[in-house]
Amino acid sequence: MKIKEITNFFDKLIPLSLQESYDNSGLIVGNLEQETKSVLITLDVTEDIIDEAIEKKSNLIIAHHPIIFTGLKKITGKNFIERTIIKAIKNDIAIYASHTNLDNIKGGVNSKICNKLSLINTKILASKNGDLRKLVTFVPKTHIEKVRKALFSVGVGSIGNYSSCSFNIEGEGTFLPSDNTNPYLGEKLKLNFEKEIRFETIFSKHIKPSVIATLLKNHPYEEVAYDIYPLDNTNDNIGLGMIGEFNEPISEIELLEKLKQIFGIKAIKHTKLFNKKIRKVAVCGGSGSFLLNRAIALEADVFISSDFKYHQFFDAENKILITDIGHFESEQFTKEIFYEILSKKFPKFAVYLSKINTNPIYYYM
Repeated sequence: MKIKEITNFFDKLIPLSLQESYDNSGLIVGNLEQETKSVLITLDVTEDIIDEAIEKKSNLIIAHHPIIFTGLKKITGKNFIERTIIKAIKNDIAIYASHTNLDNIKGGVNSKICNKLSLINTKILASKNGDLRKLVTFVPKTHIEKVRKALFSVGVGSIGNYSSCSFNIEGEGTFLPSDNTNPYLGEKLKLNFEKEIRFETIFSKHIKPSVIATLLKNHPYEEVAYDIYPLDNTNDNIGLGMIGEFNEPISEIELLEKLKQIFGIKAIKHTKLFNKKIRKVAVCGGSGSFLLNRAIALEADVFISSDFKYHQFFDAENKILITDIGHFESEQFTKEIFYEILSKKFPKFAVYLSKINTNPIYYYM
């Protein structure tokens, strides 16, 4: 199988356009036309991971964290990043990363954390602004059902847990075909009046190319009139972090024990305990301290994330319990997401979960 068959599938399912501006997801090293017999899945890419890929004869590594995060001006092998890249290139191993784009979708990193904790009523913690677009087009009554169904099939019209949302108004359109046209309705060189439906719906900007292509393919007119507007609405299907609830409230100590057991944590940094029950839970895999105020605003009882700095623990202001469970620990189950995706799409293709623990942090107990 060519590497591009796998990466194209990932790009469609977890669009690169959803990554944060500072990120570097996508194909980082390698040739899309190269063949690979298997895939190695990992959280981080290190020299040991490259060795593991060589051993398993995997010419493609899919990771959560990009091996190149900031610009490189030289590749001389002076640090582990440069040595890892050199070894990958020498052994024809491609490296692909799905990072904040995977953080930003339902079913991604934070959904996996919620699933591990058995949370219910989950939703995005901080929804994206500026992602939505409105499509307005005008379709003859004879073809509105065909056009509408085709557009819904590519993902337009999703609002929260509702799909196939649109607004339709009947009106009258005018057009004057020139002598060089082949109009589906009406006559050349004559002003025509036709009964049309004004069809309005919304979509996420990353599917814009397929929306336009689908519209043009299914609309009967030679020249299709349509408008696309940017919206300032939030998209509740895309964003960072998640928030949900336990089915039954648990104590703070029960929560801490639960976190240690599920995530295999030896030590948890946390704010002061208040002997209160925990029901509403906010989570963010990786470095999520920037979402603390959002978790407080939504009245979460606890915020589970990592990489909090000393002074940020004061920001809880006795309103919320902060639990810092560790960066690696919070994202370790991301490998399961990749494995589930690939195994379902390519059931006869070899997919390996790395056996190497890439966590650079150790604890002395």
